[in-house]
Amino acid sequence: MPSQSALGAALAAVEDPVLGRSLGSLDMIRSVKTRRFGSPTVTVALPVPNYPVLADLVERLRTAASGLVSDLDVRTEVMNDPERAEMMARIRDDAGPGPGETGSPTRVVAISSGKGGVGKSSVATNLGLALRELGKTVGLIDADIWGFSIPKMLGIDRAPVVIEQSIIPPSAHGVNAMSMDYFVPDDRAVIWRGPMLHKALEQFLKDVFWDSPDYLLIDMPPGTGDIAISIQNFLPRSQVLLVTTPQPTAQRVARRAALMAAQVNQEVIGVVENMSWFTGDDGKRYELFGSGGGQALASELGVPLMARIPLLPLMREGADRGIPVMVAAADSEASQAFAQLAAAVEKARPRIRSHPELVIR
Repeated sequence: MPSQSALGAALAAVEDPVLGRSLGSLDMIRSVKTRRFGSPTVTVALPVPNYPVLADLVERLRTAASGLVSDLDVRTEVMNDPERAEMMARIRDDAGPGPGETGSPTRVVAISSGKGGVGKSSVATNLGLALRELGKTVGLIDADIWGFSIPKMLGIDRAPVVIEQSIIPPSAHGVNAMSMDYFVPDDRAVIWRGPMLHKALEQFLKDVFWDSPDYLLIDMPPGTGDIAISIQNFLPRSQVLLVTTPQPTAQRVARRAALMAAQVNQEVIGVVENMSWFTGDDGKRYELFGSGGGQALASELGVPLMARIPLLPLMREGADRGIPVMVAAADSEASQAFAQLAAAVEKARPRIRSHPELVIR
């Protein structure tokens, strides 16, 4: 029979699937009892009733205890209002300023194109995973309010959890994601105009607890309308990464997104050319959509062409199955291109300091 303190320490170190912190630091472990006969028992205080990740949490607890005991009886109770409020206050203090707030360390990068159908969401999703591989924490906003797709691409199958007026976004593959997809039934369309769109984005930024990630990526909708203007209002220091395909038509439309960024004083950090080529079974590259569009756009704007992403069937298949290509084919040429893109984005530090306390005289 293990000591009660050893078992308690192992269980306290388990990370909560929603809040991303140890159960011990969250004061979620209420008691641990070992017995000479029968299974030891742990009582866990859940932040809210019907905790959607309870099964995952129980599995993590039993896995953590498996080196010490053959079985573990997990019992639960629900925090009362003061306990819940105190826990969230500590978490917010620990996290520090969120995206868009003064002193926030988060870099905001909007993935934009000006038009649909160029693979913007795939780029945003896999860039997020590639940044995770660099050791960065990443949040992802699906700002395409009408054509949301990020949760499906990531394989997220549960809604956010609301704790003390804070929306905790679900995550997959280490990336936290927020989307209208969580709130709209499959048989409904989002028919909104400017003010409602603005309010939805405001909630995505101010009411969601992002936990001060290193990066907040924003999958922008096509066009240069209400949402693009709202993003600039909420996040005036955000950077822009333009996605285009090789053909001139896509390049011309992406240029308009760059003009929009310039008008609202956002920095375009680079261009990504998607669907650059397809490698056949013969090993030859076939440029199905022409060539040169990405480099031409980058040269015109005076920014680097950060990556050329090839066509890969696994990218489409992975998006449908919720397994991004960075996971489904980690050694593929597409994954290598996304790794190159993440490294280039990491080097493109903001030109404007985000620390108002630093003044150059």
